[in-house]
Amino acid sequence: MAESKKLNVGVIGYGLSAKVFHIPFIKSTPTLNLHSILQRTPTAQGSAPADYPSIQHHTSLDSFLADAALDLVVLSVPPQTHFSFAKQALEAGKHVFVEKPFVPTSQEADQLIALAKEKSRMICVYQNRRWDSDFLTVRKLIAEGTLGRIVEFETHFDRLKLEKPASWKGELGMDQGGGALYDLGTHLIDQAYVLFGMPRSVFAKLVDQRDGAIAEDGNDVHPDSVTAQLFYEDGTLVHVRIAIVSVEKKQLRYWIRGTKGSYRKLGLDPQEDQLKAGLTVNDAGFGYEESEWNGTLTTLGDDGKIEEKTCPTIEPETYGKIYELYTKALHSGKEEDIPVPASQARDVLRIIEAAKESAKNGREVKLS
Repeated sequence: MAESKKLNVGVIGYGLSAKVFHIPFIKSTPTLNLHSILQRTPTAQGSAPADYPSIQHHTSLDSFLADAALDLVVLSVPPQTHFSFAKQALEAGKHVFVEKPFVPTSQEADQLIALAKEKSRMICVYQNRRWDSDFLTVRKLIAEGTLGRIVEFETHFDRLKLEKPASWKGELGMDQGGGALYDLGTHLIDQAYVLFGMPRSVFAKLVDQRDGAIAEDGNDVHPDSVTAQLFYEDGTLVHVRIAIVSVEKKQLRYWIRGTKGSYRKLGLDPQEDQLKAGLTVNDAGFGYEESEWNGTLTTLGDDGKIEEKTCPTIEPETYGKIYELYTKALHSGKEEDIPVPASQARDVLRIIEAAKESAKNGREVKLS
């Protein structure tokens, strides 16, 4: 595919994710063209035809995929539809960009990977938080050896949300890709996977903090909180924590301990809130945190002295980077250029499935 050719992008779905996380970055990527949107039932509160009158609009998947000019399909719909929509898009000869969680099961992921290979199409999964500036800071600290050998890696998404969300995140069961483990857990486990690869084993407990119940075999609670441990062959221990009953002004994000130092960070990357507030990637200050949210780096010197200092997050690359890199992969045709290939998302699903099995059976689950 010629590097100069603009790729025509069609978006399926017109909810918050499409409006905030996808369309703005499609429009800001020079090599992409927002070509069409599939919205089954436009409303007065949310109408793609009203917001983007100059592009093509569809209310049926068949007419949407039948457009020969369409190169790339973005799935911004609830996860229980991802497998069916992605399969149909691949069969229609389109490349596919899928919101997380990729699909509800690793088995479905394997089927889509095989189909994409058969059709010579590329799948990318929207793990945008690989481009959180605090995570990029963590990657840099670990890669440079600042913290030494990592002993414990603690990663949190803690919030105060006592009301159950009126969306798939609060309504879908885990068998359909719903709940905290698939929603926020996908992000946290993906970041651990990027840093450390596949764990040797997993132990987890899933809890409904709103109603006060542990999700166990035969228990129909809807887990909104996660405590999981990932164990690695070199002794590294990863703690994955998700809570929705956390009364704090500044929530813990990372606490990482190594043989040469530790890093502690409060607060979430600001891009999501900035996007919801109407900022764009081209606005001054987009992606930057206020200095009060700087992390703390504590290091052990050769003389045995411990030094603590402020550790600002690095220059933001922003969520636009995943679109930029995926577009380059589509032009190069090289699987290794895909920023979040389906095979990696499949591996993350395997870890999630091990966590579910562990919570169900109350034991540590080994991964092959």
